[in-house]
Amino acid sequence: MKKIVSAILVLALLAGLVTALAAAPAGSSLDPLVSLRYLTGAFFDALTAEFQVKYGGTVGARYSKAEADLTAAYQTHLARIGALEGYEALPSLTSYTLYPAQTAQLLSGSLFVPVSGLATLTVTKGEVINVSTGEIVPSGAALTNGHRYLCAEDTVAAVAAGQTLEILIEGFCNTTAMKTPQPLPFLDMTKADWFYPAVEYAVGRELFKGTGARTFSPNSSMTRAMFVTVLYRLAGQPYVSTASMAFSDVRDPNAYYYNAVAWASSSGIVTGYVDGTFRPDVSITREQMAAIMYRYADYAGYSVQISSAEKFNAFPDSGDVSDWAVNALIWATDRGIINGADGKLLPANTATRAQVAQIIMNFGNAARW
Repeated sequence: MKKIVSAILVLALLAGLVTALAAAPAGSSLDPLVSLRYLTGAFFDALTAEFQVKYGGTVGARYSKAEADLTAAYQTHLARIGALEGYEALPSLTSYTLYPAQTAQLLSGSLFVPVSGLATLTVTKGEVINVSTGEIVPSGAALTNGHRYLCAEDTVAAVAAGQTLEILIEGFCNTTAMKTPQPLPFLDMTKADWFYPAVEYAVGRELFKGTGARTFSPNSSMTRAMFVTVLYRLAGQPYVSTASMAFSDVRDPNAYYYNAVAWASSSGIVTGYVDGTFRPDVSITREQMAAIMYRYADYAGYSVQISSAEKFNAFPDSGDVSDWAVNALIWATDRGIINGADGKLLPANTATRAQVAQIIMNFGNAARW
């Protein structure tokens, strides 16, 4: 009997939600998605929270199943109207910097606030509400900085930057824009350091992390595992099967670098040593780094053509480069990705974390030529 009552309660709630959603015209004051979002700024969170408060203690395990079903239904709905692949779920307002011609695509329930710059709205489907004024925003309209905008039901929309645009976004977002870099928290570096812009670039794009909450350790050596993990993040951390690990010394699936090494190995970006090891904790040499980055560029579809070996040949120690790394270092020097240290290539020297951050920024600026 208790199971029957529980099931009836759950079905009644879901039926009520469906009825309410169907009865209210999109964008109206009766629309529960818009009104809840307007009042609380969190439509789906508020909906599930209310469900839990009212029925969590009554229906027990059936509540958990119903909540999971509700979440799945919402995800399915979003996938149907906009295809969730490529979208990131942003649980709170997140700052993005969009440069001219960059866009941010948004789905139902997403909230966004242009902060500065010029922004234009394109509505593919549904309606976007200017919550600050209560008006529906027509497709093609320019957006007002400081106003809050909401994607109503069954909506797919995009915000395009006319000039550099700072925008806050919450909900489901698909964009090539980078999250706005936040001030660096590290106490072991200052803005006067030559590597500060590079560290800001790498950390702001979530490619690097600090060695502690307040330390970056810019002069510490970069290990092979660290470097491959940076490239894995740069690639968007793609899915890779870890069922078969190629290296005998990479066996702990809980190691922070495990997925990164599995990805790099299966993609042909790293080949390891002749004895079948990867040696994750060994400091990476400058020529190893160039070779791995060269393979990564080819994997990612960037140009690996070499225009000239003039810059490479100009280094007095170019003859010290291992045969397997020559093409990689010619490519890297030709494109300005690696510019040497103290007038030399120093191919067998290890690279510091600061140097790698600089090389990653150089790569981001030059590798697409």
